[in-house]
Amino acid sequence: MDAATRTLSVTRSAMRLCLARAWSPLTEVPLPDGRRADILALRPDGGFVIIEVKSCARDFLCDAKWHEYRGFSDELHFAVDLDFPQTLLPDDVGLIVSDGWEASHLREAPTHPLAPARRKALLHRFACLAATRLAGLADPVGLSERRAALRLD
Repeated sequence: MDAATRTLSVTRSAMRLCLARAWSPLTEVPLPDGRRADILALRPDGGFVIIEVKSCARDFLCDAKWHEYRGFSDELHFAVDLDFPQTLLPDDVGLIVSDGWEASHLREAPTHPLAPARRKALLHRFACLAATRLAGLADPVGLSERRAALRLD
């Protein structure tokens, strides 16, 4: 299985786990610092979880930016597949393991609460992104026109 297929499989199963936990997940969420969270999930209590999907050991070892995601979440988790060498992952993050269809939460993440102002700004960003994506499903042409207009401004 190639890396793109593996990433998609792990992402889907991690999102299924989010939904089973009543978390509301969004994929590929741009963060204020210019980074992009693989999955940003909103918990029922208003907390945010970032799930960083790793397709292989090299993907993890080449990524030095994942530490920065802690500044935009209450919990940070890695999602990997069964073949991933889990000993590479740090102990101070959550661990989600995918079998290709479902995922299991093998280790909970320590909580590091966001500051109230950052939580409010992140909630606004999350809501706008979710609403825009939903509107795009109902009117793809309208969304394309909006994106084109934003590029011109």
